[in-house]
Amino acid sequence: MTFLDVSLPGLRVVREIADRGTFSAAAASLGYTQSAVSRQVAAVERAAGGPVFERRQDGVRLTATGRVVLRRAAAVLDEIDAADRELRGMPAETGTVRVGVFPSAGAVVLPRALTLLRRAHPGITVVSREGHTPTLLRALRAGSVDLALIGARPPFRAPDAEEPALVTETLVEQSLYVAVPTTHPLAELDSVPVAELAGQRWIAGRSSDDEPHLGAWPGLSGRPEIAHTTKDWFARLRLVAAGCGLTTAPGFFAADAPPGVRVLPVHGGSDERRRMVLARLPGRLPESARRVAEALRTATAETVVPTV
Repeated sequence: MTFLDVSLPGLRVVREIADRGTFSAAAASLGYTQSAVSRQVAAVERAAGGPVFERRQDGVRLTATGRVVLRRAAAVLDEIDAADRELRGMPAETGTVRVGVFPSAGAVVLPRALTLLRRAHPGITVVSREGHTPTLLRALRAGSVDLALIGARPPFRAPDAEEPALVTETLVEQSLYVAVPTTHPLAELDSVPVAELAGQRWIAGRSSDDEPHLGAWPGLSGRPEIAHTTKDWFARLRLVAAGCGLTTAPGFFAADAPPGVRVLPVHGGSDERRRMVLARLPGRLPESARRVAEALRTATAETVVPTV
């Protein structure tokens, strides 16, 4: 068997698993049974002459062989999809750029960037998806997004250990802030002492292995009291405005705080730095993707507030 014997469904399954991180998530996304997904992967692995995925407790990771298969599969599937659209009389997607963003960037930076893009380059279409950094990196590796706007926290290392190394650009680095209700005593301050954050009630986002209390101030002694949990960024801020608790916020959000919320710097503890990073696969970017990257840079610069 040669690699030319690989079916298109097999390639789609490989890309979906690389994007979703598990066989079961890929099966659910594609509407397949898990056994059907496993059979497709086995067929691809026979054709490729080796394992495509390394099975781990926390999901799967592409092998060196898998990275080659995925890189070629993404190109083949994009061409097949473009041919299908053309045959059905639909416009080619040459002007479409797929962007992945983490939640707060999706709430603030992306809308600004799209406004700038419509003014300067109205022919470019942007399709976005929201997710946390591990999800977006998988999507980038799988070819499901062209650009990924991800968050980073110290120590600032490469986003992942996969090959080839991603091309990354730090758009902004600032201290982490805290969002408080305007009715809260802390709202009267210009900067919050870190000691005052102990014992507060917190509104958290969706937890992950690398940040189990997303939304609570890092490094507080004891287990933070999580009063509410929501994956929606604006829902967190509405809960803050309602006086239900505090939440952490990137500094670039301060200028866009909704009524009833103050976003304040914190002093007296370790400097909790955060970066917004634009990541992509190596290689020459299409002109449309370059224009989107430029709009994201400009939009980020417009949201930055002075660090106290």
